[in-house]
Amino acid sequence: MSKKGYWMAMVNVTDAEGYKQYVAANAAAFAKYGGSFVVRGGQAEVPEGPHASRLIVIEFESYQIALDCYNSPEYQAALKLRTPYSTAHLAIVEGV
Repeated sequence: MSKKGYWMAMVNVTDAEGYKQYVAANAAAFAKYGGSFVVRGGQAEVPEGPHASRLIVIEFESYQIALDCYNSPEYQAALKLRTPYSTAHLAIVEGV
């Protein structure tokens, strides 16, 4: 049994209206690769390190699927819609 994969992201949105395009577009990649949000915004405290306006954790069935989703044409197209409206720190990690 393979271990689950996760995207862990800290995102600072600089234009909320423009960012909505990315949110709409990323749904295709997450649906295709079975990504499910564990954390998506919401109340948060960042006691160490840089603050971000949005904290996100997305779970995938495996680490490889998490990588495949990021590298997919669907997500890369969505990413082009995100970068003008936000900055992000993203890690793709294998679960325990």
